[in-house]
Amino acid sequence: MTEIATAVGGLGTRSGPTDARDAGAGTARSTAQADNGAPRNVAQGAADAALRDAAQAFEAAFLTEMLKHAGLGDTPEAFGGGVGEEQFAGFLREAQAQELAASGGIGLAEYIFDALKDRTDGA
Repeated sequence: MTEIATAVGGLGTRSGPTDARDAGAGTARSTAQADNGAPRNVAQGAADAALRDAAQAFEAAFLTEMLKHAGLGDTPEAFGGGVGEEQFAGFLREAQAQELAASGGIGLAEYIFDALKDRTDGA
């Protein structure tokens, strides 16, 4: 969850001109470049990538919990792997959930990305 807050927290904040030269060229510069001086489309692409990564991480966490409650990785009563299998079952579920989310998952990441994108574009 903190990844989403971090990705959203740094977006949409623009400080004013830093010196007299920037004050005169503020309008032309603001349309062509982002806050850090990089071209806006590059900065926007990086921001979108950060939002998409955060949304995908959230979907993976959600899927991990869903797989846990569905019983994936539970140790069978007969011929189980013992304590070691129980301890590492969570890692297996997490890895499987990350792969599911990376391959499109259930579409939750796309909805979250769109909502975050609308929120940051509107700010």
